[in-house]
Amino acid sequence: QVQLEESGGGLVQPGGSLRLSCVVSGNIFSIYNMGWYRQAPGNERDLVAIIASSTGGGTNYADSVKGRFTISTDNAKNTVYLQMNSLKPEDTAVYYCKVTLRQRRSNLMEIHWGQGTQVTVSS
Repeated sequence: QVQLEESGGGLVQPGGSLRLSCVVSGNIFSIYNMGWYRQAPGNERDLVAIIASSTGGGTNYADSVKGRFTISTDNAKNTVYLQMNSLKPEDTAVYYCKVTLRQRRSNLMEIHWGQGTQVTVSS
């Protein structure tokens, strides 16, 4: 089984920083990409950032977090991070880790989600 374990969420004041981590474990052949999504109360789940697993792989960020958030990976540890700086109240949401896996003997992909971690930005 594939499991995603998130950590790093919490309560922070506006302008503060947090770093989220997501460790992927289990039956993994190859990771295609990893990303972070968030969902605020009453809103849809939206993409925050994604990163490809290839060397020098591209990244993509939501316009609302560009220049403030940075996604990175430690491929040897199957871990993805989200460094969040200059946090704003509108960043308050449940943040979900997502991984897309490539199966060993097929072209099929597997998508797995973390349980989510709460980030609250408030004074």
